Amino acid sequence: MTITEKHTKVLIVGAGPSGLMMAAQLLRYGIQPIIIDSKLGPTNHSKALGVQARSLEIYRQMGVIDPIINGGKQATGLSFNEDGKEVATLPIANIGEGLTLFPFVLFYQQSKNERLLLDFLTQNSCPVYWCTTLVSLKQTVSRAELQLQQGDQIRDITCDWLIGADGAHSIVRKQLQIPFSGETYGHNFYLADLELDNAELNENKVQLFLTKKGFAGIFPMPEANCYRIVGSLPDEYDQKEDLALEQALPNLNEIIGFSINTVHNNWFTVYHLHHRMADKFRVQRCFLIGDAAHIHSPVGAQGMNTGLQDAYNLAWKLAGVVNNQLKESILDSYENERIPVAKDLLSTTDRIFTIITSRNWFIGLFKKWVLPGLLKTVWGKENLRNNLFKRVSQIGINYRDSTINLNLSLSTKVKAGDRLPYLKIFDEKKQEETDLHEWCSKPGFTLIVFGKFDELFLFNIARWITMKYPNMLNFFYLPPSGKNLDVFNEFEVDPHLQKAIIVRPDMHIGFINDRVDMVLMDNYLRNVIGMGFK
Repeated sequence: MTITEKHTKVLIVGAGPSGLMMAAQLLRYGIQPIIIDSKLGPTNHSKALGVQARSLEIYRQMGVIDPIINGGKQATGLSFNEDGKEVATLPIANIGEGLTLFPFVLFYQQSKNERLLLDFLTQNSCPVYWCTTLVSLKQTVSRAELQLQQGDQIRDITCDWLIGADGAHSIVRKQLQIPFSGETYGHNFYLADLELDNAELNENKVQLFLTKKGFAGIFPMPEANCYRIVGSLPDEYDQKEDLALEQALPNLNEIIGFSINTVHNNWFTVYHLHHRMADKFRVQRCFLIGDAAHIHSPVGAQGMNTGLQDAYNLAWKLAGVVNNQLKESILDSYENERIPVAKDLLSTTDRIFTIITSRNWFIGLFKKWVLPGLLKTVWGKENLRNNLFKRVSQIGINYRDSTINLNLSLSTKVKAGDRLPYLKIFDEKKQEETDLHEWCSKPGFTLIVFGKFDELFLFNIARWITMKYPNMLNFFYLPPSGKNLDVFNEFEVDPHLQKAIIVRPDMHIGFINDRVDMVLMDNYLRNVIGMGFK
């Protein structure tokens, strides 16, 4: 397929999960991007496997959650093994119960995520231009000028905004001359997708094996008797790039304490692991998302999920600018909000991965004698367990320090910048049960007011929205009732008082106030967010 356009509002380089999510989110706001990728087409081979709760919440908002849940597999347990013996088992089925509609880790391969997003793009008449490579990039004040190669043809195209979602070896990042600071881990690692015949394996449990001779993790995949194995290689194989599965199996068998019986080898690859981050996520009219902006160890299945959130954070802001609904200054908040997240993620995953894979004798003693007891202690305390789930699932990420929030509430539990809590509610108007996230499923901002108000006051709010913010601000009212007591308690609202929150399109709270004041809400939308400035 040939690109015929000479100019487009948004061009996305890279059709991996981050780039596809970026395109899908823009389509929700009526923006038709051009998305290119140097590959021949979608691949069945991908390293990411786990989909976290926060990503599932995004998919639910998009209306595509059912095929993911039906096509994935929930992890029910996590076991730690030392020298072939299980030393600790942690139940993780529904570990985040009450915190999200998806209180689990779901195994659903990156390739499946990509195909689901590709289907979303196809249904919205947005093709991916495969076999298309970015050759050169220049920027002016008002646009980016690109040269693309399609086959033997060089094509010139301009765009208002460029998104670099082209992975760890990002051409966009290199063209922008943004340093990619970090390090490469010392040893080679391998990844194998295998169909196995082993009674020792549990099809719903993650099994981690820690020994002095190396590390291996065995992860159940959605398909019957299929597993993903990630492991370290012995020192003598550190420089071998053309290693075969049969060469890695003896070391793996020694680490796990039993022999792997391979029925079919679906994929085997050897690779280096890195932890790096771009010094900037934006230069003028160009942005970096996903692996183009940050890469890290596979600990906690964070990489793909973080890239999806990058796209989710940037897309609504860029859409608002492209549609002339938000001031361009809103785009500064992407880098300001996502760089701290990436830094924290890199630091945390690097520390944990270093401990897991270390062959140091002292750390070996820690893993053997201290780690099992420590894990059991943490797991036995609900507060610590919930905090761990919030971090791994990414529902605990907040933007409290962001400049596009306004906190005018004395609430201590929920503040501006927090992800909107998942809370079940009874919709008095429709007389049905739903939840706050469902109320925020439409594109745009959402105003929710809590308390008892007369119909005239509610009518005035609706009229204010219609006059000033049509198609930009959705409105819901939650009166006090016994069925909604938990919601009022979570937001610390006395049933006789009131509260107003404005939820951003990415389901983070942007504004919270202990009274419903249209002047203050208008100030937030116009002066903090930059909405309705025309």
